[in-house]
Amino acid sequence: MTATAPIVEASGLTKVFRDFWRRPRVRAVDSIAFEIRRGEIFGLLGPNGSGKSTTIKMILGLLHKTSGRLSVFGRAPDDVAVKKHIGFLPEESYLYRFLDARETLDYYGKLFGLEASVRKRRTDELLQMVGLERVAHRPIGEYSKGMMRRIGIAQALVNDPEFLILDEPTSGLDPLGTRQVKDLLLDLKSRGKTILLSSHLLADVEDVCDRMVILYGGKVRAEGTSDELLQDSGRSVIETDRLDPEAAAAVQSVLAERGLGDATVAAPRQTLEHFFLDIVARAQSEATATDGARTGSGTAAFLREESTGDDVVQSLLESPSGHEAAEVVGDEAPDDTEQATDTHQVIGDLVDQEAAPDRADSSAAASETEAGPDRGVIDDLLGDGDRGK
Repeated sequence: MTATAPIVEASGLTKVFRDFWRRPRVRAVDSIAFEIRRGEIFGLLGPNGSGKSTTIKMILGLLHKTSGRLSVFGRAPDDVAVKKHIGFLPEESYLYRFLDARETLDYYGKLFGLEASVRKRRTDELLQMVGLERVAHRPIGEYSKGMMRRIGIAQALVNDPEFLILDEPTSGLDPLGTRQVKDLLLDLKSRGKTILLSSHLLADVEDVCDRMVILYGGKVRAEGTSDELLQDSGRSVIETDRLDPEAAAAVQSVLAERGLGDATVAAPRQTLEHFFLDIVARAQSEATATDGARTGSGTAAFLREESTGDDVVQSLLESPSGHEAAEVVGDEAPDDTEQATDTHQVIGDLVDQEAAPDRADSSAAASETEAGPDRGVIDDLLGDGDRGK
């Protein structure tokens, strides 16, 4: 494979969840096909329960596919070599609540093998980027939902990933934080990063995605660019400077002559998001402060440095992997329930070890019983009168 090959490629990808008796219970993903190209923002759209999160978990190697083919950087999703080049923000951030923000980012930096000086620099830059530097000393458990989302985004970027996966990244964020996330994604894209954005908020995806697929019921219902999917060929829009009433009437008259009498001419209406951001910008210009998370700074400096992504991707695609992303068909795929076999054996061994002292105590008790009861204790319980009898 070459560096021009897709970062992610899926064909006939299917995931079926089974019950205890291995009977098909839910077909979460049903024979979908798509590809994510290097350097693009790819949108995965759909309502809740459409299969978005299941697809992401298969890409990450957290779930085994039931059938079909799936490759990441040209390798199987569970190949460890690709994982250090992936950043992931789950729908709900599972972070240690007793750690503060700095300790959290430092911990994840250690997991990626970053040196102490690099961890400190990236931690400072990321906290400033997401606007949490003033509350970095507080435990994560005290954060609001929006603040949790911000630290989750910082955690996903600590390793400067080549492939970034974001599951509902703007959930819980205010409009200002949402706009900042969109700007960050566009900035990362300009550096050649590849981004998978999963969301049910259509406006978020429309603003930043190059291509997208729409899932419903585990199937791909539509695929293409924003223009291809959203263009309305049955209508036309003419934009010009403001028209005075006479000019507007003349335009309507011409349109009416051509059989388009239902046309309207009116002043454009700005979106609520733009209006809200304008209000906030004016308040900030007046030095008005707010509690909690502040407006983040620009993209962290280490994320703006010259990218080595081409070399990383090329090495992943060309170097041999331990195993290929082989196609799995039907029931030949490993079932999630079968992975518990070794766990049950380990638990059984531990139970046997715990039971050994109990058996020893029981043996000692049995020996005392065979030696006969202590007559002195019985006499004390019966009293002097009973002994006389």
